[in-house]
Amino acid sequence: MMSDLSRIIPALLLGLGAALADLRAAGVLGRSVLAADLHEPIALDVAADGRVFFVERRGAVKAWHPDTGATTVVGKLDVFTGPEDGLLGLALHPGFATNHWLFLFHSTPGVPENRVSRYTVSDDALDLASQKILLRIPTRIPKPNHSGGGLGFDAAGNLYASTGDYTYADKSDGFAPLDRRPGHELNDSERTAANTADLRGKILRIHPEPDGTATIPAGNLFPPGMPKTCPEVYVMGCRNPFRFTVDPRTGWLYWGDVGPDATGPDPARGPAGFDEFNVAKAAGNFGWPYFTADNRPYHAFDFGTRESGPAADPAHPVNDSPNNTGLRDLPPAKPAFLWYPPGQSSRWPEVGSGARSAMAGPVYHFDPALRSDRKLPAEYDGAVFLFEWERGWIKAAWLGDSGELRALKPFMGDVKFKRPICLKLGPDGALYLIEWGSNWSDNRDAALVRLAAAP
Repeated sequence: MMSDLSRIIPALLLGLGAALADLRAAGVLGRSVLAADLHEPIALDVAADGRVFFVERRGAVKAWHPDTGATTVVGKLDVFTGPEDGLLGLALHPGFATNHWLFLFHSTPGVPENRVSRYTVSDDALDLASQKILLRIPTRIPKPNHSGGGLGFDAAGNLYASTGDYTYADKSDGFAPLDRRPGHELNDSERTAANTADLRGKILRIHPEPDGTATIPAGNLFPPGMPKTCPEVYVMGCRNPFRFTVDPRTGWLYWGDVGPDATGPDPARGPAGFDEFNVAKAAGNFGWPYFTADNRPYHAFDFGTRESGPAADPAHPVNDSPNNTGLRDLPPAKPAFLWYPPGQSSRWPEVGSGARSAMAGPVYHFDPALRSDRKLPAEYDGAVFLFEWERGWIKAAWLGDSGELRALKPFMGDVKFKRPICLKLGPDGALYLIEWGSNWSDNRDAALVRLAAAP
């Protein structure tokens, strides 16, 4: 009997191993909760040793440790948390394993600005005295919506930071906020997103230096020293580019831009509201507040007389708002590669309908030499992962050489994620995700999860 078992058990184990290998090859994926009981977790990054650093909006910096499965508090920032501010973004320097530099996008109580700061992590503790401020983005207290807050690096060690347009979204009937009347400056996105001399409504690109300063990489939208421009600007014309990614192989920048709320077009005002997914192969202007989707134009509009003017020209956008401190003549506007309205999309029905919040996650490059049972299967090679905070989905998208959308595929089938808010790849080839939770705030089901090949 024992001799029979000695033959049978190894055969069963071998068969089980083969079956699991078949599942992984077939792309069967699973969701594992790594940390729960979190309070407004909002951004993460994964270290080369597998530690997952993440932040909570109200100021906590935490780390999940793969060797123990424990979550520890690395540090705590004092932040201003109204209306959409707080501790919003986190990125580990590419050399984090040796220099221990961690970058945060955060507010500061009593100071009308958001900051991008570098800190040093020492013995799993955030050294608050090590702070080096690289960017200061002006705000207002009290302030409008759209803070942005994304952070990320490219393969050259350049740091990107996304900023919203800091413009009230509820004063324009769901169309573009172009209110130029005196006293209504906070209702005019021309003063920020369309302003070449303003850091807001942009994706910024700088190069952090060892001494805690930053320089301007070649190839940004405006060269250093150009009048009426900010040299930190890589992409302008954004409304709220909350989450983005840079493909380490191509250098392409992907982001989701959360759009306005008009449920349908108005010939006197402009198109319906669309959320967008964009890609920049080089620096550029992506149109807000003059255009949305595939460069559908808004009309000039006098909010006092309620009279409409001409539609904007994507080949030659002009910012002649009295609230503009930058250039009058702007770079040509670039279209999104995917856009969708509150209702059903006739072009891409698979994105669903309802409330919208478009966000972009990482690009996956399958590595056959990576020894990891958790890595995503080869079928996702070359895909950028797009996700939706409101609709709870993640999708894999493949783009052509010109940046056009070629394929869009659901990720993990029918799984509905609980307001996914940050998505990154780990060194093991798995995806790491923060689920904000079921409600707008104070969730009991917020979690840090891993999406990986079935064990």
